[in-house]
Amino acid sequence: MEDCSNQTFILSLLLLAIAATSVQGHGTLVGFYMRTCPQAESIVQSTVQAHFQSNPSIAPKLLRLHFHDCFVQGCDASILIDGPSTEKTARPNINLRGYEVIDDAKSQLEAACPGVVSCADIVSLAARDSVVLTGGPSWQVPTGRRDGRISLESDTANLPGFGDSIEMQKQKFSDKGLNTQDLVTLVGGHTIGTSACQFFRNRLYNFTTTGNGADPSIDAAFLPQLQALCPANSDGTERVGLDTGSPNRFDTSFFTNLKNGRGILESDQKLWSDASTRTYVKSILGIRGLPGLKFNVEFGKSMVKMSNIGVKTGNEGEIRRVCSAIN
Repeated sequence: MEDCSNQTFILSLLLLAIAATSVQGHGTLVGFYMRTCPQAESIVQSTVQAHFQSNPSIAPKLLRLHFHDCFVQGCDASILIDGPSTEKTARPNINLRGYEVIDDAKSQLEAACPGVVSCADIVSLAARDSVVLTGGPSWQVPTGRRDGRISLESDTANLPGFGDSIEMQKQKFSDKGLNTQDLVTLVGGHTIGTSACQFFRNRLYNFTTTGNGADPSIDAAFLPQLQALCPANSDGTERVGLDTGSPNRFDTSFFTNLKNGRGILESDQKLWSDASTRTYVKSILGIRGLPGLKFNVEFGKSMVKMSNIGVKTGNEGEIRRVCSAIN
C-alpha cells in the first residue's frame, strides 16, 4: 500500500510538472484549474455543445468573439462589458454574437466554483470547443487569465478591417506579437461563418479601383452568384458564407477559394493577391515545391499565441461575478 501511495504521489508531481511546462511565458498554463475547479473545461464544453446543437451558427460567432476580444486590451473579456461607449458598442463589434453562451457557462461555473474561473478563460475555451464541433482541431488552451476592468469603444480602431491592405493587416498582427504565418492561419478561421453583404458589396458593383465595375480579382464565373446573393438595391443585411461550398465545416477549402478568386471579403482575397501571404496559402494547400503546413496543427498553435495577447494574470484585473459587468 505504501509503494502504491508513493507511486500515486510521484505521478501527481509528474502531472503537475507537465502542466508547468505548458506555461506560455505569459502567466497562463494548461490545467490552471486542475485543483481549484477541475470541472471548469468540461462545463464550458458541454455548454457550448448544448447551444451548438440548437443553433450550429453559434460556432463561428464564438470564434469571432474571441478574436475581437484579444485584439483590444488583450484577452481579458473586455468585449463582454455592457455600458455606453464600451467595446461592444463599436461599429466593428455591433454584429458580434454569442454572449449568451458565455453567460450560460459563467452561471454554471459560479454555481460549481464561485469566483474562480474568469470570463476571459471561458471565451478562450469556448472558441476552441466551437472549432472542434465544426470538424476542426482541438488544442490545449492555457488558462489563468483574469478579467479586465476597462472597455472603451475608442480602443477598437486597431481591429483588422475587411478593406485593410496586406501591409496594414501584417502591421496590426505584428503589433500583437503575431507574424505573417499567424495572420494567414488565423484568417483561415473564416472557413466557418458568414458575412453581411454590406461588408463586401462594393467589390461587386462599384469597386473603388475600377470605377463602376467589379473587383477584377473575383472569378468571373463566381461574380453572378455573388450578385444574385447581394443585389445592388438591397439593404446589405443578407448573409453569405465566407467559405463557399462548406461554410459550416472547418477545413482548407477557404484557401482553395482564395486561389480560385472566390474569396468573399476583400481583405481575405488579398491573402492570395499578395506574394508575402500567398506563400503561406500555397503551403497550407500543399502546392508542389513548398513545404506543406498542416492547417489544423498551425491553427491551434496560432490560437494559443493569440489567446495570450495582453493577458492579465496573478493579481491583475479581477474574476468577474457576471461577465457583462465589472465587480
